[in-house]
Amino acid sequence: MTITTDTLDTLTVTAWRDHDPAACDLPGMLLGQLEIQGGGSAAVRQLWDQGARRVELPGTVDLTDTAAAADTVRTLCLIRDLTARAVYVDWRLRTGPDPDAWRPLNHLHPPLEIEGPSDPEEVVRRWRDEHYLCKCIWRNGPGFVQIRDRRWGELHRFTAEEPHYHQAITLLEHGAPVADLPADVLSDFRAEQLIGEVGGLAWWYPYRIQRWIHTAMVV
Repeated sequence: MTITTDTLDTLTVTAWRDHDPAACDLPGMLLGQLEIQGGGSAAVRQLWDQGARRVELPGTVDLTDTAAAADTVRTLCLIRDLTARAVYVDWRLRTGPDPDAWRPLNHLHPPLEIEGPSDPEEVVRRWRDEHYLCKCIWRNGPGFVQIRDRRWGELHRFTAEEPHYHQAITLLEHGAPVADLPADVLSDFRAEQLIGEVGGLAWWYPYRIQRWIHTAMVV
C-alpha cells in the first residue's frame, strides 16, 4: 500500500515564476494559488510545467502529529521533489524537542521557520548556510541502486544490487506503511538514515536529481 491521490485532500499552494523575492513582486510573476492533487514527482511536474519556480506551502509540517501522518509525508515528499528541481520552497517545520531532529532533513530546501529546537533561529541559519543541491541523492545504475549522502558533512555511499531494495524505494517515494517494507531493507534504511517515519508511515529521504550543480561525475 502506498499513499495514493484518492487518500489525500487537494493541497493549495501559492506560486511565482521566479525564486528572487524582488522579482516575485514584479507584474506577471505571481502565478497565484494552484491546486495540487496527490504529491511527489507528479505534483512537482505539474507545478514546474505551470512555470512555478518559488512555491509557498500552507500550514506547518508537524513531525509530532501522528494523526496527520499522511499529509505530513505527502508534503515532505513534495518539498523533496521541489528541491530536486531547485525550486525555492517557503515552508515551516515543527520537530519537537529533539535538537537533532532537523538534521536528516537538511538536504531539503531550508524552511522559513522551525519549532522545537531550543534555538530555532540558529538552526534555520545553519540549515541555510550548509544547504546545497545534490546533498542526498539516489540513482539507478545497471543492476544496482546507489545513494550518495553528504548530510553529515562527509560522503556516505550505499549501494544495493538486490531487486527488492529497488522495489522498496519505489514504494517509499510517495510514502508507505512501515509494515509493508521487508525486514532487511527496513533495517538497512534505518541504519543509514535514508527514511523518515511518522505515524506508522515511512518516506524516502534522497531525491533523484533534476538540476545538476556540477557534472554528474563530480557529484
